[in-house]
Amino acid sequence: MSTTAQEPVPAPPAPPRRLTRRAWTVLVGFAVVLVLGVLGATVPVPYVSLGPGPTYDTLGDVKGVAIVQVDGEPTFPTTGQLRMTTVSVNDDITLFGALALWVSGRYALAPREEYFRPGETEEQIQEQNTKLFQDSQGNAETAALRHLKYPTKVIAQQITTGAPADKVLAPGDEITEVNGKPIKQADDVRAALAGTKPGAVISLSYVRDGAAKTAELTLGDAAAFGVDSRDEGFIGLGPIDQPEVDFTTTITLEDVGGPSAGLMFALAIVDRLTEGDLVGGQVVAGTGEITTQGVVGRIGGISFKMTAAAEAGATSFLVPAENCREAVENAPEGLRLIRVETLDGAVAALEDLKAGREAPLCTAG
Repeated sequence: MSTTAQEPVPAPPAPPRRLTRRAWTVLVGFAVVLVLGVLGATVPVPYVSLGPGPTYDTLGDVKGVAIVQVDGEPTFPTTGQLRMTTVSVNDDITLFGALALWVSGRYALAPREEYFRPGETEEQIQEQNTKLFQDSQGNAETAALRHLKYPTKVIAQQITTGAPADKVLAPGDEITEVNGKPIKQADDVRAALAGTKPGAVISLSYVRDGAAKTAELTLGDAAAFGVDSRDEGFIGLGPIDQPEVDFTTTITLEDVGGPSAGLMFALAIVDRLTEGDLVGGQVVAGTGEITTQGVVGRIGGISFKMTAAAEAGATSFLVPAENCREAVENAPEGLRLIRVETLDGAVAALEDLKAGREAPLCTAG
Protein backbone atom coordinates (compact mmCIF):
# COMPACT_ATOMS: atom_id res chain seq x y z
CA MET A 1 0.00 0.00 0.00
CA SER A 2 1.51 3.27 -0.99
CA THR A 3 0.70 6.82 0.03
CA THR A 4 0.89 10.02 -2.07
CA ALA A 5 2.02 13.32 -0.50
CA GLN A 6 -0.41 16.17 -1.00
CA GLU A 7 0.08 19.90 -0.47
CA PRO A 8 -2.22 21.24 2.22
CA VAL A 9 -5.14 23.10 0.78
CA PRO A 10 -5.18 26.74 2.11
CA ALA A 11 -8.29 27.83 3.83
CA PRO A 12 -10.40 30.25 1.82
CA PRO A 13 -9.75 33.94 2.71
CA ALA A 14 -12.02 35.46 5.29
CA PRO A 15 -14.55 37.83 3.79
CA PRO A 16 -13.63 41.54 4.32
CA ARG A 17 -15.22 43.12 7.36
CA ARG A 18 -17.72 45.75 6.47
CA LEU A 19 -18.75 48.76 8.55
CA THR A 20 -22.14 48.49 10.00
CA ARG A 21 -24.76 51.12 9.28
CA ARG A 22 -24.30 52.43 12.79
CA ALA A 23 -20.54 52.75 12.30
CA TRP A 24 -21.06 54.60 9.03
CA THR A 25 -23.47 56.96 10.77
CA VAL A 26 -20.94 57.69 13.50
CA LEU A 27 -18.14 58.24 10.97
CA VAL A 28 -20.17 60.56 8.76
CA GLY A 29 -21.42 62.45 11.79
CA PHE A 30 -17.87 62.91 13.05
CA ALA A 31 -16.76 64.20 9.64
CA VAL A 32 -19.64 66.67 9.53
CA VAL A 33 -18.86 67.90 13.03
CA LEU A 34 -15.19 68.27 12.13
CA VAL A 35 -15.99 70.29 8.99
CA LEU A 36 -18.47 72.49 10.87
CA GLY A 37 -15.92 72.98 13.64
CA VAL A 38 -13.28 74.12 11.19
CA LEU A 39 -15.72 76.44 9.43
CA GLY A 40 -17.07 77.83 12.71
CA ALA A 41 -13.57 78.55 13.97
CA THR A 42 -12.13 80.07 10.79
CA VAL A 43 -14.80 81.48 8.48
CA PRO A 44 -15.90 85.06 9.31
CA VAL A 45 -19.58 85.94 9.62
CA PRO A 46 -21.20 89.16 8.28
CA TYR A 47 -21.54 90.69 11.74
CA VAL A 48 -19.55 92.96 14.02
CA SER A 49 -19.45 92.84 17.79
CA LEU A 50 -20.10 95.94 19.87
CA GLY A 51 -18.93 96.31 23.44
CA PRO A 52 -17.46 98.69 26.02
CA GLY A 53 -14.35 100.43 24.71
CA PRO A 54 -11.50 102.21 26.47
CA THR A 55 -12.10 105.46 28.35
CA TYR A 56 -9.75 108.45 28.50
CA ASP A 57 -9.49 111.24 31.04
CA THR A 58 -9.51 114.39 28.90
CA LEU A 59 -7.90 116.26 31.80
CA GLY A 60 -5.08 113.71 31.89
CA ASP A 61 -2.44 112.41 29.52
CA VAL A 62 -1.63 109.35 27.43
CA LYS A 63 1.97 108.14 27.33
CA GLY A 64 3.11 111.33 29.02
CA VAL A 65 1.39 113.67 26.53
CA ALA A 66 -1.54 115.79 27.75
CA ILE A 67 -4.71 115.02 25.80
CA VAL A 68 -5.81 118.68 25.86
CA GLN A 69 -3.09 121.34 25.69
CA VAL A 70 -3.44 125.13 25.61
CA ASP A 71 -0.37 127.12 24.53
CA GLY A 72 -0.10 130.88 24.78
CA GLU A 73 -2.87 131.47 27.33
CA PRO A 74 -2.84 131.09 31.14
CA THR A 75 -4.33 127.79 32.35
CA PHE A 76 -5.39 126.65 35.80
CA PRO A 77 -4.94 123.42 37.80
CA THR A 78 -7.70 120.82 37.63
CA THR A 79 -8.68 117.92 39.85
CA GLY A 80 -10.80 114.86 39.27
CA GLN A 81 -11.45 113.33 35.87
CA LEU A 82 -13.55 114.07 32.80
CA ARG A 83 -13.66 110.73 31.00
CA MET A 84 -14.64 110.38 27.37
CA THR A 85 -16.02 106.95 26.53
CA THR A 86 -15.85 104.78 23.43
CA VAL A 87 -17.46 101.70 21.89
CA SER A 88 -15.33 98.76 20.81
CA VAL A 89 -16.27 97.59 17.27
CA ASN A 90 -14.74 94.24 16.38
CA ASP A 91 -14.83 93.14 12.75
CA ASP A 92 -13.79 89.83 11.15
CA ILE A 93 -15.28 87.55 13.81
CA THR A 94 -16.01 83.86 13.29
CA LEU A 95 -19.24 82.01 13.99
CA PHE A 96 -17.91 80.53 17.23
CA GLY A 97 -16.42 83.88 18.22
CA ALA A 98 -19.76 85.61 17.59
CA LEU A 99 -21.61 83.03 19.67
CA ALA A 100 -19.15 83.37 22.53
CA LEU A 101 -19.45 87.16 22.51
CA TRP A 102 -23.23 87.00 22.41
CA VAL A 103 -23.47 84.46 25.24
CA SER A 104 -21.18 86.61 27.43
CA GLY A 105 -23.93 89.24 27.72
CA ARG A 106 -21.29 91.98 27.54
CA TYR A 107 -21.33 92.37 23.78
CA ALA A 108 -23.95 92.75 21.06
CA LEU A 109 -23.89 91.73 17.42
CA ALA A 110 -24.93 93.95 14.52
CA PRO A 111 -24.96 93.45 10.74
CA ARG A 112 -21.62 94.44 9.27
CA GLU A 113 -23.19 96.66 6.59
CA GLU A 114 -24.45 99.02 9.31
CA TYR A 115 -20.84 99.98 10.05
CA PHE A 116 -18.94 99.10 6.87
CA ARG A 117 -20.46 100.03 3.53
CA PRO A 118 -20.05 97.49 0.71
CA GLY A 119 -16.94 98.22 -1.33
CA GLU A 120 -15.31 100.46 1.27
CA THR A 121 -11.77 99.61 2.23
CA GLU A 122 -10.48 99.69 5.78
CA GLU A 123 -8.34 102.69 4.81
CA GLN A 124 -11.41 104.63 3.62
CA ILE A 125 -13.32 103.83 6.79
CA GLN A 126 -10.36 104.89 8.91
CA GLU A 127 -10.09 108.16 6.98
CA GLN A 128 -13.80 108.89 7.56
CA ASN A 129 -13.55 108.17 11.28
CA THR A 130 -10.43 110.30 11.57
CA LYS A 131 -12.16 113.16 9.76
CA LEU A 132 -15.16 112.96 12.11
CA PHE A 133 -12.83 112.93 15.10
CA GLN A 134 -10.92 115.97 13.84
CA ASP A 135 -14.18 117.82 13.20
CA SER A 136 -15.30 117.03 16.76
CA GLN A 137 -12.07 118.53 18.07
CA GLY A 138 -12.56 121.73 16.07
CA ASN A 139 -16.20 122.00 17.15
CA ALA A 140 -15.21 121.39 20.78
CA GLU A 141 -12.61 124.17 20.71
CA THR A 142 -14.99 126.66 19.14
CA ALA A 143 -17.86 125.76 21.47
CA ALA A 144 -15.62 126.00 24.55
CA LEU A 145 -14.12 129.37 23.60
CA ARG A 146 -17.55 130.71 22.66
CA HIS A 147 -18.81 129.63 26.10
CA LEU A 148 -15.88 131.50 27.67
CA LYS A 149 -16.77 134.63 25.64
CA TYR A 150 -13.71 134.62 23.40
CA PRO A 151 -14.35 136.22 19.99
CA THR A 152 -15.09 134.05 16.97
CA LYS A 153 -15.28 134.65 13.24
CA VAL A 154 -16.89 132.89 10.29
CA ILE A 155 -14.63 131.47 7.60
CA ALA A 156 -15.19 129.67 4.32
CA GLN A 157 -14.48 126.00 4.95
CA GLN A 158 -15.92 124.31 1.86
CA ILE A 159 -16.77 125.81 -1.51
CA THR A 160 -18.80 123.94 -4.12
CA THR A 161 -16.92 123.60 -7.40
CA GLY A 162 -18.45 125.81 -10.10
CA ALA A 163 -20.90 127.48 -7.69
CA PRO A 164 -21.18 131.30 -7.46
CA ALA A 165 -18.88 131.42 -4.40
CA ASP A 166 -16.22 129.44 -6.27
CA LYS A 167 -15.61 132.46 -8.51
CA VAL A 168 -14.86 134.74 -5.56
CA LEU A 169 -13.95 132.98 -2.33
CA ALA A 170 -11.11 130.72 -1.24
CA PRO A 171 -11.05 128.39 1.78
CA GLY A 172 -10.01 130.35 4.86
CA ASP A 173 -11.54 133.68 3.79
CA GLU A 174 -13.40 135.41 6.61
CA ILE A 175 -17.05 136.13 5.74
CA THR A 176 -18.23 139.45 7.18
CA GLU A 177 -21.43 140.30 5.29
CA VAL A 178 -23.86 138.53 2.94
CA ASN A 179 -26.70 140.28 1.12
CA GLY A 180 -26.21 143.38 3.26
CA LYS A 181 -26.49 141.47 6.55
CA PRO A 182 -23.61 141.11 9.03
CA ILE A 183 -22.31 137.59 9.65
CA LYS A 184 -21.57 136.78 13.29
CA GLN A 185 -21.92 133.01 13.16
CA ALA A 186 -22.06 130.37 10.45
CA ASP A 187 -25.86 130.02 10.57
CA ASP A 188 -26.16 133.69 9.61
CA VAL A 189 -25.02 132.93 6.04
CA ARG A 190 -28.05 130.79 5.20
CA ALA A 191 -30.36 133.16 7.09
CA ALA A 192 -29.06 136.11 5.02
CA LEU A 193 -30.30 134.39 1.84
CA ALA A 194 -33.88 134.03 3.06
CA GLY A 195 -36.31 135.49 0.52
CA THR A 196 -33.84 135.47 -2.38
CA LYS A 197 -34.27 133.54 -5.64
CA PRO A 198 -31.86 131.93 -8.11
CA GLY A 199 -30.63 134.58 -10.53
CA ALA A 200 -30.71 137.39 -7.99
CA VAL A 201 -27.54 139.44 -7.52
CA ILE A 202 -26.26 139.98 -3.98
CA SER A 203 -23.18 141.50 -2.38
CA LEU A 204 -20.68 139.50 -0.34
CA SER A 205 -17.99 141.03 1.88
CA TYR A 206 -14.98 139.07 3.10
CA VAL A 207 -11.42 139.43 4.39
CA ARG A 208 -8.42 137.75 2.80
CA ASP A 209 -4.87 138.17 4.10
CA GLY A 210 -6.01 141.16 6.17
CA ALA A 211 -7.56 142.99 3.24
CA ALA A 212 -11.32 143.66 3.17
CA LYS A 213 -13.03 142.93 -0.15
CA THR A 214 -16.56 143.07 -1.56
CA ALA A 215 -17.91 141.24 -4.60
CA GLU A 216 -21.23 140.69 -6.32
CA LEU A 217 -22.60 137.17 -6.83
CA THR A 218 -25.40 135.91 -9.03
CA LEU A 219 -27.21 133.28 -7.01
CA GLY A 220 -27.57 129.81 -8.46
CA ASP A 221 -30.09 126.98 -8.14
CA ALA A 222 -29.10 124.45 -5.47
CA ALA A 223 -30.54 121.54 -7.46
CA ALA A 224 -28.11 122.25 -10.30
CA PHE A 225 -25.23 121.43 -7.96
CA GLY A 226 -26.64 118.22 -6.54
CA VAL A 227 -27.82 119.87 -3.35
CA ASP A 228 -31.25 119.43 -1.79
CA SER A 229 -33.74 121.75 -3.42
CA ARG A 230 -34.44 125.00 -1.60
CA ASP A 231 -36.48 128.12 -2.28
CA GLU A 232 -33.71 130.67 -1.77
CA GLY A 233 -30.74 131.26 -4.00
CA PHE A 234 -27.58 129.20 -3.66
CA ILE A 235 -23.98 130.42 -3.34
CA GLY A 236 -22.17 127.13 -2.65
CA LEU A 237 -20.46 128.10 0.57
CA GLY A 238 -19.89 125.87 3.60
CA PRO A 239 -19.07 128.29 6.44
CA ILE A 240 -17.73 127.39 9.86
CA ASP A 241 -17.21 129.29 13.09
CA GLN A 242 -13.58 129.67 14.18
CA PRO A 243 -12.11 131.19 17.35
CA GLU A 244 -10.36 134.50 16.79
CA VAL A 245 -7.62 134.11 19.42
CA ASP A 246 -3.84 134.38 19.58
CA PHE A 247 -3.28 131.06 21.34
CA THR A 248 -3.58 127.45 20.24
CA THR A 249 -5.52 124.50 21.60
CA THR A 250 -4.30 121.02 20.72
CA ILE A 251 -6.08 117.73 21.29
CA THR A 252 -3.88 114.65 21.02
CA LEU A 253 -5.37 111.18 21.12
CA GLU A 254 -4.53 108.34 18.76
CA ASP A 255 -6.57 105.35 17.58
CA VAL A 256 -9.93 106.97 18.35
CA GLY A 257 -12.47 107.91 15.71
CA GLY A 258 -15.95 109.38 15.41
CA PRO A 259 -17.56 112.59 16.67
CA SER A 260 -18.94 111.60 20.08
CA ALA A 261 -16.04 112.88 22.23
CA GLY A 262 -16.82 116.52 21.43
CA LEU A 263 -18.63 117.34 24.66
CA MET A 264 -15.89 115.94 26.91
CA PHE A 265 -13.16 117.74 24.95
CA ALA A 266 -15.05 121.02 25.24
CA LEU A 267 -15.47 120.59 29.00
CA ALA A 268 -11.74 119.88 29.40
CA ILE A 269 -10.87 123.10 27.53
CA VAL A 270 -13.32 125.08 29.68
CA ASP A 271 -11.86 123.57 32.86
CA ARG A 272 -8.27 124.35 31.89
CA LEU A 273 -9.06 127.96 30.97
CA THR A 274 -11.29 128.68 33.97
CA GLU A 275 -9.98 129.72 37.35
CA GLY A 276 -11.22 127.26 39.94
CA ASP A 277 -12.03 123.60 39.53
CA LEU A 278 -14.97 122.44 37.44
CA VAL A 279 -15.08 118.77 38.52
CA GLY A 280 -14.22 119.11 42.20
CA GLY A 281 -12.18 115.91 42.42
CA GLN A 282 -14.98 113.67 41.13
CA VAL A 283 -14.81 111.12 38.30
CA VAL A 284 -17.33 112.22 35.70
CA ALA A 285 -17.73 110.46 32.37
CA GLY A 286 -19.87 111.31 29.39
CA THR A 287 -20.40 111.42 25.68
CA GLY A 288 -22.02 113.62 23.06
CA GLU A 289 -21.42 115.14 19.67
CA ILE A 290 -21.19 118.93 19.84
CA THR A 291 -21.70 121.78 17.38
CA THR A 292 -19.72 124.99 17.27
CA GLN A 293 -22.76 126.61 18.93
CA GLY A 294 -22.40 124.22 21.88
CA VAL A 295 -25.47 122.08 21.13
CA VAL A 296 -25.02 118.48 22.32
CA GLY A 297 -26.34 115.81 19.95
CA ARG A 298 -27.39 112.17 20.13
CA ILE A 299 -24.81 109.40 19.86
CA GLY A 300 -24.79 105.61 19.49
CA GLY A 301 -23.71 102.83 21.84
CA ILE A 302 -24.76 104.60 25.03
CA SER A 303 -25.20 101.36 27.01
CA PHE A 304 -21.65 100.20 26.27
CA LYS A 305 -20.23 103.61 27.11
CA MET A 306 -21.99 103.66 30.46
CA THR A 307 -20.64 100.22 31.29
CA ALA A 308 -17.11 101.36 30.46
CA ALA A 309 -17.58 104.50 32.55
CA ALA A 310 -18.78 102.58 35.60
CA GLU A 311 -15.84 100.19 35.32
CA ALA A 312 -13.49 103.20 35.17
CA GLY A 313 -14.85 104.47 38.49
CA ALA A 314 -17.22 107.18 37.27
CA THR A 315 -20.07 108.12 39.58
CA SER A 316 -21.83 110.51 37.17
CA PHE A 317 -22.40 110.29 33.42
CA LEU A 318 -23.29 113.18 31.11
CA VAL A 319 -25.98 111.96 28.69
CA PRO A 320 -27.22 113.81 25.58
CA ALA A 321 -30.88 114.61 26.17
CA GLU A 322 -31.97 112.55 23.15
CA ASN A 323 -30.26 109.47 24.63
CA CYS A 324 -31.82 109.77 28.09
CA ARG A 325 -34.57 107.18 27.71
CA GLU A 326 -32.19 104.54 26.37
CA ALA A 327 -29.65 105.41 29.05
CA VAL A 328 -32.15 105.01 31.90
CA GLU A 329 -33.18 101.59 30.59
CA ASN A 330 -29.58 100.33 30.48
CA ALA A 331 -27.75 102.24 33.22
CA PRO A 332 -25.36 100.33 35.51
CA GLU A 333 -26.37 100.42 39.16
CA GLY A 334 -25.14 103.47 41.05
CA LEU A 335 -24.31 105.60 37.99
CA ARG A 336 -25.99 109.05 38.15
CA LEU A 337 -27.27 110.11 34.71
CA ILE A 338 -27.01 113.87 34.06
CA ARG A 339 -29.17 115.18 31.22
CA VAL A 340 -27.41 117.72 28.96
CA GLU A 341 -28.57 119.64 25.90
CA THR A 342 -25.84 122.27 25.59
CA LEU A 343 -22.29 122.92 26.74
CA ASP A 344 -23.60 125.75 28.95
CA GLY A 345 -25.97 123.28 30.58
CA ALA A 346 -23.22 120.69 31.07
CA VAL A 347 -20.97 123.25 32.78
CA ALA A 348 -23.85 124.34 35.04
CA ALA A 349 -24.59 120.70 35.91
CA LEU A 350 -20.98 120.08 36.92
CA GLU A 351 -21.03 123.20 39.06
CA ASP A 352 -24.20 121.90 40.73
CA LEU A 353 -22.58 118.53 41.43
CA LYS A 354 -19.50 120.18 42.88
CA ALA A 355 -21.64 122.36 45.17
CA GLY A 356 -23.84 119.45 46.27
CA ARG A 357 -26.90 120.80 44.48
CA GLU A 358 -29.32 118.76 42.37
CA ALA A 359 -28.36 118.53 38.71
CA PRO A 360 -30.89 117.79 35.92
CA LEU A 361 -31.26 114.01 35.69
CA CYS A 362 -32.37 111.73 32.87
CA THR A 363 -35.84 110.25 33.31
CA ALA A 364 -37.53 107.31 31.61
CA GLY A 365 -40.22 109.55 30.11
